[in-house]
Parts: sequence; structure tokens; C-alpha cells
Amino acid sequence: MNHFFATVSRMKYIERWALMRNSRDENLSEHSLEVAMIAHALCVIGNRRFERHLNAEKAALIGIYHDASEIITGDMPTPVKYSGSEMRNAYKRVEKDAEEKLLMELPEDLRADYEDIFSGTDDSFDDRYMRSLVKAADKISAYIKCMEERRAGNLEFKTAEKTIKEAVDKLRADYGEVDVFCREFLPSYGQTLDELLGSGRKDPLA
Repeated sequence: MNHFFATVSRMKYIERWALMRNSRDENLSEHSLEVAMIAHALCVIGNRRFERHLNAEKAALIGIYHDASEIITGDMPTPVKYSGSEMRNAYKRVEKDAEEKLLMELPEDLRADYEDIFSGTDDSFDDRYMRSLVKAADKISAYIKCMEERRAGNLEFKTAEKTIKEAVDKLRADYGEVDVFCREFLPSYGQTLDELLGSGRKDPLA
């Protein structure tokens, strides 16, 4: 019996932003889906707008599993995780051990495929660049959460939003794909469904 997928399905029980008062709780499954979609979009933008050769589908898979180790470790709050180099290095070791434990729940003949998703066995420029965009997608997702909380009237995320925006702005300067996403897609977040679907325009189905 193999427990990998039953274990991964428990992402929905891991709550994020544990030290913050949330107007709406966000679980790891929701976050991972959003990261996967944004990572895929960043790679598509890279391929279409910047003539790159990125595997967008693989980026989406990496996004889905990027925080899977937290099923075992829990979501360690950022102020704790990055409080110093010693703590950061210790958490990386714990995270790596958790990933290896998850991978051991797979049949041996499938394990190599998932090892590549979790930690990467391809050292090519395109693969490393693609993984950098997945990390950027993770940061954009966190920024979106902060924006949503502020718009809900929750000032608990005010400092986090400022800090994460600075990180996203740096990513925009370093990666054209991130800048395109932030200019063309980010402004829509926070709009109502009527606004997003163009309420007031003639309904073609009417």
C-alpha cells in the first residue's frame, strides 16, 4: 500500500498565516493551486513575449507540490523561518527531510519522476529559470493574499503587504515575466465578479 497521494491530500488541512488574524482563512491546497496557475502563466509569458523555452506544464506541477513538505512540518511563520541564518538553514534541513519522507511513500519505480518535481535533477538554464519563476509565483500569491485582506478592512496584513510588495517589485525588475503579470493581471484582483465579467455589457447569451 502506498500512502503518497493520501498524504498529499492533507494539504487542505494546513492553514497558512498562522500568526495573523485572517478575514478569510487560506489553506495550503488553495495557495498551491494559485501558485501553480501563476507559475504556468509566467512561463507562458516568457515563451510568448521573451522567446524563452520554458516548460510551463512542469512549472505548474512544481507549484502544486512546492510546499508539500508542510503537511509534515506545518506552515512555519516567515518571521520565525527567516529570523537568522541558523534558523533558516535548520528549516531547510527539516524541509528536505520531510520531502524525502513523502517521496518514500511512492512506489520505487515512480519515485524519480517526483524527485525531479520536488528538488530538480535538470541543471539546465531553462529549468533553473523556470524554478525561479515558480518562486516568484509564490511571492505574488502571498502579495495577492495581503491585498485581499487589506481590501476586506483587515489591517493585520499592512506590514506584510509592504514587505512583500518590495520583494515583488524587485522580482519585476529582475524578471520581465513578473512585470508583465503584475501590469496586466494583478490590477484585476479585488474586483467583484460583475466587474470581472463586464457587468453592463450586452449578454451574448441573453
